[in-house]
Amino acid sequence: MITEFSPTEFTPWASLIGGVLIGSAAVLLMALQGRIFGATGILAGFLTPANSSDWAWRAILLAGMASGPLAFAAFTGHMPVVEVPISKTALIIGGFIVGIGVSYGSGCTSGHGVCGMARLSPRSIVATLSFMFATAVTVYLIRHVFGQVVGGV
Repeated sequence: MITEFSPTEFTPWASLIGGVLIGSAAVLLMALQGRIFGATGILAGFLTPANSSDWAWRAILLAGMASGPLAFAAFTGHMPVVEVPISKTALIIGGFIVGIGVSYGSGCTSGHGVCGMARLSPRSIVATLSFMFATAVTVYLIRHVFGQVVGGV
């Protein structure tokens, strides 16, 4: 049976499992490599590596991230259903906006929100509060101000 989820559906077990996996990966990366689990920093270092050993761990980690749907399929018997209710143009624009934010914020949600918060980094606390505030404003605007107009962009 294929189950489709709404992006805002309450999924405590899936969320718990995902959180444990992300937290475990962050702890293992810090323990084994002495590195912060910041996805954009990992990708940037993969594209412009300092040396071959630096590239190798990044390649393995990125392959693990990309193989998530295959692991899901192995456990459930089907690929996850992903519906994106906006246009490819909106996704590209959103990607550029996120890229700008990552650059100005010196990191992404995984680096600041997972690792930086755990280290009680003041910069990461401010960055995470900024992410959460921007997310709340965006959700409010999309659901209550723009309504269905955004879904058809």
